[in-house]
Amino acid sequence: MSRTVRIPLFPLAGAILFPRSQLPLHIFEPRYREMVRDAIEGAGRIGMIQPQRTDDDLAPLYGVGCIGELVGVEEMEDGRFNIVLLGSDRFRLLGEPALETAYRIGEVDIEAFDDGDPPPLSLGQRAEVEREARRLGDALGLTVDWAGVNRLDDELLVNAIAQVAPFDVGAKQALLEQPTLAERADLLVQLMQFHRMAVTGGVEIEPTLQ
Repeated sequence: MSRTVRIPLFPLAGAILFPRSQLPLHIFEPRYREMVRDAIEGAGRIGMIQPQRTDDDLAPLYGVGCIGELVGVEEMEDGRFNIVLLGSDRFRLLGEPALETAYRIGEVDIEAFDDGDPPPLSLGQRAEVEREARRLGDALGLTVDWAGVNRLDDELLVNAIAQVAPFDVGAKQALLEQPTLAERADLLVQLMQFHRMAVTGGVEIEPTLQ
C-alpha cells in the first residue's frame, strides 16, 4: 500500500527525525524561511531528509526521511525562526517535481513504513541499550542525567540516542531506515560499541552506576 503526497524538503546532514520524537531547529537561510512560512500557511509539515553530500545544494538525497509536524514556531524580528517538529510518518522519496520554489519539494510515499506504536523491547535488550549508552557517555566525558534517561520509554530512549549520538551521516540514516524498534536498538548498540572503541582505542570502560 502507498499514499503519495507532496511536501517541502529540508535536507540537513546529521539531523534525523523519528515518529513521535521532536526536533528543534533554528531556521536562518532565506530559502528555508520561505519554506517555513509556506508550511505555516499550508499543511504545517516539513520533510526532514539527509543529503548524500554536503558540498552541493542540489546533492542527491537519501531515499528515506520523516515528516515533521510544526508544533512550535517562534518568528524573530529579523525573519529567522525557531521551530519544533514532531515526527509523524517516515516516508520514501519518490521524486522531486520541478517547481518554482527556492527550496526543494518531494513527492513521497507516507505509507512505506509501519510506524504505529512499536512493541516494547525485551528486558535484556533495554538493559543492553542503557549499558552501552552509559559506556559511550563515559568515554566521551558527557554529564548525563541517567535517572531521567531510565524513565524514558523504549522508543524515546532508542530514538533520542540515535538523534544525538555523534555518528556519521550514513550511520544515522541506517538507524532511521531500520524497519522495527528492536532492529534499530540492535544496530544502535553495535554503533555505540564501535564508536566507544574508536574513542578509547579499544580500552573497555565500565559504565557508571549513578
